[in-house]
Amino acid sequence: MREMKKRKKAAALKYDLEQQEGAPRLIAVGDGYVAEKIIEVAKKEKVPVVEDVEVVNKLVPLPLGAEIPEDLYEAVAGILAFIYKLEQDAKS
Repeated sequence: MREMKKRKKAAALKYDLEQQEGAPRLIAVGDGYVAEKIIEVAKKEKVPVVEDVEVVNKLVPLPLGAEIPEDLYEAVAGILAFIYKLEQDAKS
């Protein structure tokens, strides 16, 4: 029996700390080819890519522009803190 390859999933979030808006918003989402393109564009634009299967599985069903659900606040805060640290280290 052939093993089925899992389709990639990707979600992109936007959060503007300076505008102090609500929760981060979903600005891109997809699976398969679309997910690959989201990741490709992020890497090309030097946007950090963080893999978290649990988070992406909860984000994929949401509509574009939606704020992340409350149950993801802690996980997404951890991801944003990690990215912020990467950016600070790169500036040093």
